[in-house]
Amino acid sequence: MTTPSALQRPDDVPLRRRMAARLVLLPALALSLLPPRHIRAVLEVARRGAVPADGVRAQDARDALCAVSLRCAGPKGCLPRSLGAALLCRLGGTWPTWCTGVRVVPPFTAHAWIEAEGRPVGEGAPDDYFARLVTVAPVRRPVDR
Repeated sequence: MTTPSALQRPDDVPLRRRMAARLVLLPALALSLLPPRHIRAVLEVARRGAVPADGVRAQDARDALCAVSLRCAGPKGCLPRSLGAALLCRLGGTWPTWCTGVRVVPPFTAHAWIEAEGRPVGEGAPDDYFARLVTVAPVRRPVDR
């Protein structure tokens, strides 16, 4: 027996934000086809010069990707969704922490997500629900005194 479900797609995303999300969607989908070490290398270059994203900006980016792509809004779209949201944040000069890992409770499945202010963004799960295996966090700049 299957359980019926419907995708929740945000409908209040401004047109300008949707267009920016469409701009990063193709690179995000292309990145999602690469091996993890290549994804990490690309993201480490992309994060340079960005400030840490706050929760509101990160959630807005995630919502925008879900609004423009059924694949990203779907349950198996976590990798392109997280990559696209990180790239969309970067267009605005910020960077969330991009993470990939596994659920800590059975069944142990792979997952990718973004975090801001130390918390998963838009996942609807407790903070300790996923074990991080790979992260690309914002670069902390040294404070000049």
